[in-house]
Amino acid sequence: MTEQNNYLKGTTTVGIICADGIVLASEKRATMGNFIASREAKKVYQLGDRIGLTIAGSVGDAQQIVRGLTVESKLYEMRRKESVTIRGLTTLLSNLLNSNRYYPYAVQLLIGGVDKNGAGLYSLDAMGGTIEETKAVSTGSGSPIAYGVLEDHYKDNMSIDEGAKLAIRALHTAMKRDSASGDAISVVKITKDSFLRMDDEEVLKIREKLN
Repeated sequence: MTEQNNYLKGTTTVGIICADGIVLASEKRATMGNFIASREAKKVYQLGDRIGLTIAGSVGDAQQIVRGLTVESKLYEMRRKESVTIRGLTTLLSNLLNSNRYYPYAVQLLIGGVDKNGAGLYSLDAMGGTIEETKAVSTGSGSPIAYGVLEDHYKDNMSIDEGAKLAIRALHTAMKRDSASGDAISVVKITKDSFLRMDDEEVLKIREKLN
């Protein structure tokens, strides 16, 4: 981790609960104040077979968290001979964030996926506060704009493909008004059978229809 990487900022992310799984998405711009430091920042990570994490905030802090959670997930699987649950990994993450409250990680996180208990989606703040989401959620500087789209277009029992299109629409709209959000969009679709990262070309085709 470089010193510069600690100051790169991740911005707008989206999580959506669908009838057949979870959608996690983010744009790819990372900023340092008014400077666009990266147009290809990774903000959606895979923690387990069917669990993902999105980051908003300090990229360096988030990457340290991702490394720790990935190791803990693999250790749990080796010891228990089964995958860690989303709630279990969320509790571990909440405890980690809360234990650093005097020197907090500058992050806002979404963790979600599908396990033996079904689909789950949680949002966490820098102090470890946790909310179990039931529909759709957004984090980061562009989230107020994204929420307007999510609340207007979200439907119960959406398919995973409908959820992916809604996530893209919400981020596409946020990127038009929030200068810290921009460039490409990364989308992950998680079902009981797969963790699928959408192709950039497929995402771009959906965005072109929104213009």
